[in-house]
Amino acid sequence: MDAKERIRKAMHQEPTDRPPCICPGGMMNMITTDLMDEANVSWPEAHLNARMMADLAEANYEKGCFENVGVPFCMTIEAEAMGAQVTMGSKIYEPHVTGYAINSVTEWETITPMSMEEGRAKVVLDAIRILKSRNLDVPIIGNITGPVSTASSVMEPVIFYKELRKKKEEAHRYMQFVTDEIIKFARAQIDAGADIIAISDPSGTGEILGPKLFEEYTVKYNNMIWDALQKETMGKIMHICGQMKNVYPQAELIHSDVLSFDSCVSMREAREHLKKHALMGNVSTWTLEFGQPEKVEQLAVKCWRDGSNIISPACGLGTKSPLTNIQAIRHGIMEEAVNV
Repeated sequence: MDAKERIRKAMHQEPTDRPPCICPGGMMNMITTDLMDEANVSWPEAHLNARMMADLAEANYEKGCFENVGVPFCMTIEAEAMGAQVTMGSKIYEPHVTGYAINSVTEWETITPMSMEEGRAKVVLDAIRILKSRNLDVPIIGNITGPVSTASSVMEPVIFYKELRKKKEEAHRYMQFVTDEIIKFARAQIDAGADIIAISDPSGTGEILGPKLFEEYTVKYNNMIWDALQKETMGKIMHICGQMKNVYPQAELIHSDVLSFDSCVSMREAREHLKKHALMGNVSTWTLEFGQPEKVEQLAVKCWRDGSNIISPACGLGTKSPLTNIQAIRHGIMEEAVNV
């Protein structure tokens, strides 16, 4: 079974010879300093150059880390395109927001719509086209930042969360605008050649919002994105941070094929509560950075045995994670598959 077939089947809970091992990109960035050194391509330059971005994404596959390629390597593309100020970070730190475009949800009409023809959105789309032209044996995963996380990056998050409750009507208008812009970017990624779309919405967790607002904002607006995407994608992945105990019923309403969780979530418990979705995760990123390869292999196999259909890091990798630890995820699963 080749990598593309394995991932496609796993996303739809169909039988496979073993779980695929992937790391989508975006918030769940798979780039480490070891990999940059191996590829001779580094941040922050690779955030701004399509060929360097493609080369770095491909290096993770060529070095035996994961069975996919994915771009971009951060969560700031959409917010920057809508007017937020962003620093490109360094070789160790990802880009992050340093200034906001608006001060209140009531100012949403002043936001600049995203352009697919300039800035880093164009860099991402060009990188996908380059990866597509290389006819790789693994799927290309395009990444977008979820609507709650994007909205709380375009404006100050503490104010944003307060106004979700106090200014609901304008908050929903703001969220609709942000969601429509994200849909444009996601569809453009598919048109450029992305096989799979992954959404990470770490600011839209049940822990932060509670069950009611989680359904009202996170579920509602992410579902708008999923429902608007082209049908020819291999599948759709959504990553949710934080504990899930209080929002399993709401999570079951999400229209993605796959749900991905942090390491604080028990995969065995998630499998008991979630029947409609394939599950992805959730090898501890702490262990990946500070542990030994043998422990990483054990955790990867445990994720499989606990019900994970797709094995991946629990969240974005620490950039100083040793390459041998990253490679151990796939190695552990392949070794276990031989013994099954």
